[in-house]
Amino acid sequence: MILSDYDLDNIIRAKRLVIDPFEKDTIRENGVDLRLSDEIAIRNPKLTKDMVFDPTNEKHLKDEYILKKGSEMVIPAHSMVLMSTKEYIDMPNNLMGFVEIRSTWARHGLSMPPTIIDAGFKGTVTLEVINNAPHAILLKKDMRFAHVIFATTLNEVTNSYKGKYLEQRGIKFPKLIKE
Repeated sequence: MILSDYDLDNIIRAKRLVIDPFEKDTIRENGVDLRLSDEIAIRNPKLTKDMVFDPTNEKHLKDEYILKKGSEMVIPAHSMVLMSTKEYIDMPNNLMGFVEIRSTWARHGLSMPPTIIDAGFKGTVTLEVINNAPHAILLKKDMRFAHVIFATTLNEVTNSYKGKYLEQRGIKFPKLIKE
């Protein structure tokens, strides 16, 4: 079952779902808007289109992104960056979330693969953002950027999220893929 604005307001006030910092006006009809933090991770320009990137190679992984901080962030044309939500989320064991980009940003040429917030997850959400536009796009800290639709599970999960991104704060770079 997808939670309505009424359901979300009640579950947040009861502190069963924690969103910090939280502003009541981010609750929408059937979800919550999330804002951008002040971080952006841009692909290292040394990684050329001729390079074969190996996600099992620790050196490749270490050099993949360059982290920048600031109140304004530019996503270059035809590129992918990592960004983070300002909000830290603490999910109960009977709730999960579907994260999508807000449609206004999609209309400007940005896209984002669907992201799932698992039951039991705690942390900020790292967003993988793709600029499909032929021009760079300027984003600013605190802009509403993503939208989470929360759904209840039929039962509490018995194996809540304990993955490698638990308790992340800010952008979390991809982990080494082990064969």
